[in-house]
Amino acid sequence: MTVVVMGAPGSGKSTIGPLLAQALGREFVDVDAAIEADEKQTIADIFVLHGEPHFRQLEKTATAVALQNGGVVALGGGAVMNEDTRASLKDHDVVWLECSITTATKRIGLDQARPLLLGNVRSQLVQLLNVRTPLYRECATITVKTDDREPGDIVAEILEQLT
Repeated sequence: MTVVVMGAPGSGKSTIGPLLAQALGREFVDVDAAIEADEKQTIADIFVLHGEPHFRQLEKTATAVALQNGGVVALGGGAVMNEDTRASLKDHDVVWLECSITTATKRIGLDQARPLLLGNVRSQLVQLLNVRTPLYRECATITVKTDDREPGDIVAEILEQLT
């Protein structure tokens, strides 16, 4: 069984994913972390040195491998932009960690290098979510709101909804 965790930057994927994997007795894979390990570069450096199209190809490949291997997979926030990735999600339980702009910007902070959120973080995040939210909605089999909630409560809700 593969359970996919997706959502905007700051939605809680990196926190909820490992907890969910532990609760299910499964391996956890964070696609962004896998890319950084494989490439021996940060996501920010990949964007700067090679550009977003190159990163998106790496993301597509790493996502396909993670989905094939199973466990709990945390997608990068923009992975749903790829049509092939969206199609491959249809065979899995897909949890959308939905959160407000206010929560996401608070969680992200201004001290982390997120290439697509440079400059005005809140404005950039609004623009990203305007494009991505319909795709998250399309792919999700489970939607869980994460605003003002404890990670354990979020994981418990996901576990209740998994088939």
